[in-house]
Amino acid sequence: MDNNCPFCKAESEREIIASTSLSFAFFDGFPVSPGHALIIPRRHVASFFDLTKDEQQDMLKLADCVKSIIDEKYQPDGYNVGVNVGEAAGQSIFHVHMHLIPRYKGDVSNPRGGVRGVIPSKQNY
Repeated sequence: MDNNCPFCKAESEREIIASTSLSFAFFDGFPVSPGHALIIPRRHVASFFDLTKDEQQDMLKLADCVKSIIDEKYQPDGYNVGVNVGEAAGQSIFHVHMHLIPRYKGDVSNPRGGVRGVIPSKQNY
């Protein structure tokens, strides 16, 4: 645990929407779209690739559970799922967190390329 890490304190400060013994989830405080949620391992680790296989699998299992909650509450048309690893990839909080971002028809003019949009010139192919 890192006392300066907002995700290490998140369970006591946020409404948890789902949890397991290894991870928990809550709605993002700065959502990209309605229902945007974060899945976070309980152990303070910066990189997804430094998690144990059990922790990685648990986050994916929890993502399925959170998707069901989002589906029921928001009825999205699709999803983007992503983890930023490292400053060059846009990671700003160095505690692993997976974004589960609901997508809706018409939320952008052309969704083609999806997560490829992290480098805008590579989004359309």
